[in-house]
Amino acid sequence: MKKNMGRTDQIVRALIGAVMIVYGLVFQNFVGLVGLIPLVTAAFAYCPLYTILGISTDKYGE
Repeated sequence: MKKNMGRTDQIVRALIGAVMIVYGLVFQNFVGLVGLIPLVTAAFAYCPLYTILGISTDKYGE
């Protein structure tokens, strides 16, 4: 799994994922589970959809 996500992209995804999880817990709905997706992709700096679309926000290409 090659890194295809830049640092800014990771931070934004982590914040969005965390907000979704808190929202899901507060309002007791499924949004919290969906929030795990951006959180996990941020943790691994890898997005499968980016691979399919040929996108990379990693400016260093590591």
